[in-house]
Amino acid sequence: MITESFAEAVREAEKVIEGAEFIAGEQDLVEGYDYLAGSIRGSLQLAWAYERDFPYFVASTGPYTKMGLDNPDTLYFHSYLRPDAEYVVTGTRGTTRDLSFQILDGDYSPVDVPDSLTAFDDREFEIAPDGSYEIRFGPGKAGPNYFTLGPGSAMLVVREVYSDWAREQRGTIRIRRADRAGQAPPPLARDTLEKRYGVAGKILLSRLKTFLAFPKWFYLDLPVNTMTEPRSTPGGLSTQFSSVGHYDLDDDQAMIITVPKSDAPYQGIQLGSMWYVSLDYLNHQTSLTADQAHTDPDGKIRFVVSERDPGVTNWLERTGHRRGILQIRWQRLSRDLKPDDGPEVEIVPVSEVAARLPYDQTITREEFANRIAARQAAVATRMLG
Repeated sequence: MITESFAEAVREAEKVIEGAEFIAGEQDLVEGYDYLAGSIRGSLQLAWAYERDFPYFVASTGPYTKMGLDNPDTLYFHSYLRPDAEYVVTGTRGTTRDLSFQILDGDYSPVDVPDSLTAFDDREFEIAPDGSYEIRFGPGKAGPNYFTLGPGSAMLVVREVYSDWAREQRGTIRIRRADRAGQAPPPLARDTLEKRYGVAGKILLSRLKTFLAFPKWFYLDLPVNTMTEPRSTPGGLSTQFSSVGHYDLDDDQAMIITVPKSDAPYQGIQLGSMWYVSLDYLNHQTSLTADQAHTDPDGKIRFVVSERDPGVTNWLERTGHRRGILQIRWQRLSRDLKPDDGPEVEIVPVSEVAARLPYDQTITREEFANRIAARQAAVATRMLG
């Protein structure tokens, strides 16, 4: 059977899910099976996109194919490359807060993170008055709108980042190999499809094992219910800092996270599960950007992480996850962040949240429901196309 290698990988992947050491009950396992389903969809999509001569951008992750603590504010795309070929990327710059490009020398593995060979944002190339642009990647020397592919270059990753989900508009982007315009790839053969099913199985197992290891690498050795000082984000993003941590809260406890509103164009916080993916950001407020959050008169944003509704605007819903991941990101920075740019954390009873907040951010249930409706509409709109 042509699909046998992939079917065997799915069976092994199910064992990986069932063997996750943090599973504490049926709900954790059910969530893991759902994560597996998204990973199966994503792996097949990525395997069929492994085309370096007639490349195209594919969504690396999304609301239904989550991986790698996906940022709810980001659209992720990638395409595969040959280091000795030249590629033309054309597009139009939308009104989103950040647009960045990164060249990796391979893929993530359970023991390693790929090296970032090049990383930059759209401030590094010319954009026409109508928002259109053309940039090239190849083995030649870097120059205006030309970026050199170093030895081992294998993947181009593009991130488009929102801060105001309702008002900002995504751009467009496409890629082609410079010397293949007007040509066509060879017809599919049976052995090509067989290889792709095999590649899909390898991608599936690799992504599951890799990203289940990430919390151990970067989060779980930190003291629980704390967050780090801002630091340059691992992985080579050129203008991103992050503060990370993990929480473990009873249902009657709340975590108040206080952080200055930054002068960075993008600042956002999110919660993630122990599966190292974002919590449901479509139907719950499990993330907030600086534009979405309430900022107090002293210039600080105070988030409240809890299971029970504390009745405040900046409530981050745990959605039944007693344990989870915390991350704040700052992007498109023009300066390094200092410790006093970062968060302070306090654990309090939910019943005392209002008394502990220095400024009022009371919200009614109806008003909060309207915020959720706006999230649902915004995500549905931006995921089209």
